[in-house]
Amino acid sequence: MKIRKANTLNKDQMITDVYLHENKKEFHTLVAVPQLEWSKLISYEEEKAELAEKLDRSLSKVAEADAAEELSKKIVQWVTEM
Repeated sequence: MKIRKANTLNKDQMITDVYLHENKKEFHTLVAVPQLEWSKLISYEEEKAELAEKLDRSLSKVAEADAAEELSKKIVQWVTEM
């Protein structure tokens, strides 16, 4: 389990911690943002551009558009470097 600092502003709340759990046996990563009560299972086979769009759509349901876009870019970067 890795904890990354997002430091992304959503409305009047600072989103700080993003949790990443890599499951090498099942070839996926679980990403969770407890402050937003949001999580997503990401397959190793996901393409970067498609993944960014999917994350942005999902995060936009629980966060402002700007915060969702910024968070999705950071998550894609973190997941692809693992």
